[in-house]
Amino acid sequence: MIGALVVVAGGRSRRFGDREKALVHVAGRPMVALVVERLASAVERTVINCRADQRPAIADVLPERAVRFAIDPTPDAGPVAGLSTGLSAAADAGADRAVVVGCDMPWLDAATVCALATRLGDADVVVPVAEERRQPFGAVYRVSPTLAACESVGADGRMLAVLDRLDAVEASVPPAPFASVDTPAAVTDASKALAERTWQ
Repeated sequence: MIGALVVVAGGRSRRFGDREKALVHVAGRPMVALVVERLASAVERTVINCRADQRPAIADVLPERAVRFAIDPTPDAGPVAGLSTGLSAAADAGADRAVVVGCDMPWLDAATVCALATRLGDADVVVPVAEERRQPFGAVYRVSPTLAACESVGADGRMLAVLDRLDAVEASVPPAPFASVDTPAAVTDASKALAERTWQ
């Protein structure tokens, strides 16, 4: 199993207006809950990175999950800051590897991330590559070197710059499992597609 799942959920999405993207319902369920449930069997523990004001509502939709919250010290500092905060909490919990996902990735499943993890070997990260694009979310990271890379890049840096500082193995993947549900239209489409599925 992978040591930790880190769900980065602290970003604000203007596309959803006043609604929290993590809590938007997809196929009748809060999206962050789908993400956690889909990947639970692949990981030993779950870390939710979010803003302090998000924590109560997210905790409410994960009542049966033993999750650790990693609260952003500076809200809206960007994805690298969220990655660093989440991985720091994973390290504190004893994880040496983590799969890092966005809260808007309900298509990703445990089998896919486990297959990625088998490719890690001695590398720092296994990076999914879909249609020639590296996917920093959905990647499996070694916690310690990735924290060092985040510090080198800086909190306001780019996720791809973090990857550039790591010993990376690339894995060609189909794009669908790594797609983000990040617009109201995408929520509608995903809800229709997922309504008839049996979630594992």
